[in-house]
Amino acid sequence: MTRVAVATTSQLAADAAREVALAGGNAVDCAIAASLLTMNTEPGVCALAGGAYISVWKPGEAPVTIDGNVNTPGLGLARRELGRGGIEIEMEYGGGVRTVIGPGSVGVPGALAAIDMAWRRYGNARWPDLLEGSIAAARDGFPLSNACHHYLQYSGTTIFGRSEDGFRALHDDNDELLDAGDRVIVPHLAESLELIATEGAAALYEGALGKAIADFIQEAGGMLTRQDLAEYKAMPRPSLIVDIDDWQIATNPPPAAGGAMLAAMLLAFGNRKFSAWTETDIARLLNVQHATLQYRRSNIEGALDREQQIAEMLQEARSGLLLNRWSSGSTVHTSAVDESGLACAITASAGYGSGEMAPATGIWLNNCMGELELNTEGLLAGPPGVRLPSNMAPSTARNNGAVMAAGSPGAERITTALHQFFVNYIQCEMGLDDAVRHPRLHLDFVAGDPRISVEPGIPLPKTDWQVRNYHHIGMFFGGVAAALYDAHSGFDVAADPRRSGGTFII
Repeated sequence: MTRVAVATTSQLAADAAREVALAGGNAVDCAIAASLLTMNTEPGVCALAGGAYISVWKPGEAPVTIDGNVNTPGLGLARRELGRGGIEIEMEYGGGVRTVIGPGSVGVPGALAAIDMAWRRYGNARWPDLLEGSIAAARDGFPLSNACHHYLQYSGTTIFGRSEDGFRALHDDNDELLDAGDRVIVPHLAESLELIATEGAAALYEGALGKAIADFIQEAGGMLTRQDLAEYKAMPRPSLIVDIDDWQIATNPPPAAGGAMLAAMLLAFGNRKFSAWTETDIARLLNVQHATLQYRRSNIEGALDREQQIAEMLQEARSGLLLNRWSSGSTVHTSAVDESGLACAITASAGYGSGEMAPATGIWLNNCMGELELNTEGLLAGPPGVRLPSNMAPSTARNNGAVMAAGSPGAERITTALHQFFVNYIQCEMGLDDAVRHPRLHLDFVAGDPRISVEPGIPLPKTDWQVRNYHHIGMFFGGVAAALYDAHSGFDVAADPRRSGGTFII
């Protein structure tokens, strides 16, 4: 048995990870088991055939982030066959969302390839054991979570009614959407997971399961091909590291933007201690969010030299120029640490969902090609094989004798939620749970003008910017999950009350 702590999206996922720990699995095994379960039991919020990033920090080694994000599809197709098969829709979800669904929105899924690489490099458990909880949940059914039910109220018919098996999984005999807590059984999902447990990730990238999915998308008029799946590779990269106080925080490196945005916010906010949030601190926080998010809008989105632009943003954040210049995107996350000091953070996304499900597979497919707030180029995002943009920022951190894993779902709110969590914990010296629960704010842009969304309890300074007040904390502001091991004080975990969340400590 391994002494380990896990914070994740649901108690069902935490329980699956706990079984792996009891069988001797380490932090990476536990994070994988929980992530696999959340991907397969959070319909609408995430799905196995999406993208993921996995950050791992092993004692005595440099931190690594495994890039399993979605690729642009279309290998082997003629140019005239690219950019086809998308259906643009608008939903009232989140105050109004425009996205592209259908077969053309499906990108090349990389989550399972990243999981496979993380397990082979760092895991102790048997591969089938990592899927045991997911298979049982798929076979016996699982409760529809509040977060899923909320999203499906907007998308259950428009998006997830596109496939017969998918519609039947989420609706009752009267074709009404299931209520939160109702049992969901997705036809054929258990059989597909059993195939993956037997054949490994190759079942999706080289085997019959992947061929069935690619052939279905081709017949439906999309771009995903068998060649896309066969040639997909997860990419390990050195994590991006930033020093705050006596902590080193390692997060998702370029070309993904999420980790770099988090690092820029941490650097621009400044390395100082304070006892509680004041109007002055909140004003600085708003200016930091405005500066970094505006830089992304103006310099990074759509840039051909994205990595160079990110490097320049980080340099400006370190020097103080970034703040001076401007001051006048559905996900699940799991964090795990163990007594050896191994930390693992996994964030996964399938976008808003394409609504597509190949018959007899039970696997919903992503719409990452059509997630327009991230992939501003749409279905013609670039040549086939290019990674799509991402806000995901799974992070690990160390100081003397302590190790942490942390991350958040929340689309474009991922980086702002994580920034406020790290400031709360490291600089404001809150306890882990208080740092997660503390009220948050998020700045975005409406028709090019700044808008502040704020939870109750924030001492907001006077501002000319538009303010949107929320009456209670909610899932709009992310769902931070953090796990900590300190050699002196032991384990601690925190799961965000903004999501249902699940934790355990052994």
